[in-house]
Amino acid sequence: MIPPVMIVSGCVLGAGAALLVRELWPAPPDLGNALHRLSGAPKRRTEQTGSKYDDQLVALARRVPGFRVPHRELDLVGETVAQFVRTKALLALLGLLLPAMLSAVLVATGIGVAFYVPLFLSLAVAAGMWFIPDFALRDQAKFARIEFQHAAAAYLDLVALGRAGDAGPAEALERAAAVGDGWAFVRIQDALARARVGSADPWDGLRDLAKDLDLPELADVADIIEMAGTEGAAVYGTLRARSQSLRVELLANEHEQANADSERLTVPGTMLVVIMGILLGFPAISRMFSV
Repeated sequence: MIPPVMIVSGCVLGAGAALLVRELWPAPPDLGNALHRLSGAPKRRTEQTGSKYDDQLVALARRVPGFRVPHRELDLVGETVAQFVRTKALLALLGLLLPAMLSAVLVATGIGVAFYVPLFLSLAVAAGMWFIPDFALRDQAKFARIEFQHAAAAYLDLVALGRAGDAGPAEALERAAAVGDGWAFVRIQDALARARVGSADPWDGLRDLAKDLDLPELADVADIIEMAGTEGAAVYGTLRARSQSLRVELLANEHEQANADSERLTVPGTMLVVIMGILLGFPAISRMFSV
């Protein structure tokens, strides 16, 4: 007779192997996202919730006073509303349980705690952790927007080179977008593909993307190329000048951020000097007052 321990161990091992194979197996392509990218009427990626439980969770979160969905920031970082709300709910639940667990540990060790202390502490910690994803998303969107601005500067140069090579306005936009494979260039490729499928001008697709993500640099590309497409204007010099000005602006912002970081580093050094002075002077001062 096989011991029950070996049977249970075999079941657990088999379940772990099946789960590992399932995770490593290539997932089928998401046809919904593919059709969304090619649809003529673009829809916000943030509205893709997934399951009915996600829909119910988002609907419940919308009833919370002061709750606002940052669509532009979520769309910029590629996160859905359901994922954002799920993170906020899990952190709030964690903040609600931590003080209660700490209170239970204190009571088990013989330290009495009034019931209202962990109650109010749980509510305060849960409320504070509810807003953590908002601050994290703001920082992520800030860095993503800077990264997209660098990509837009490179895209301007590529479009200018395409126009210098006698490529048409639409062809220059398509060729320049096909050069890069980063997430910013992929978003530009998706916008151009939606415009092409919807029988719209490619600069209109770029303008819609710039409006959705709040990226005026991409709208500048659309405006300049539209002049070449509708009026036949020579835009090579304009594109290069806009690219240069964008790079100068990005470099100035980086210098400003570096200066701010340098000033922030002086605070720990100053505090260390003050603490060292107190430690060195305290024995002498205490001896003087003890006399």
